[in-house]
Amino acid sequence: MKNPIENLNKIFDSRIRLGVMSILVVNEEVNFNDLKKMMDVTDGNLASHLVNLEENGFIKVHKGFIGRKTNTTYSITKAGEKAFKEHIEALENMIKGIK
Repeated sequence: MKNPIENLNKIFDSRIRLGVMSILVVNEEVNFNDLKKMMDVTDGNLASHLVNLEENGFIKVHKGFIGRKTNTTYSITKAGEKAFKEHIEALENMIKGIK
């Protein structure tokens, strides 16, 4: 019998990274403040998880300005989308296997 958790991606173990990926997979791009509100987390906590996702090539960071204010937005990469979908499929298969 196959190990039901072998296809789970360790990077998505974090509830915050899982939440960020869930938001980005259905939105073209989301800015930092909106992500922070949706996730209900502190700046520092969110920032560290975003760095982790960026370093793993799962999200892209876009820094720009709206007027004079900095505006940082995030979007999912093709690799991130693929890894996240595989993770979700593994979760679904694990749940089906338990029933």
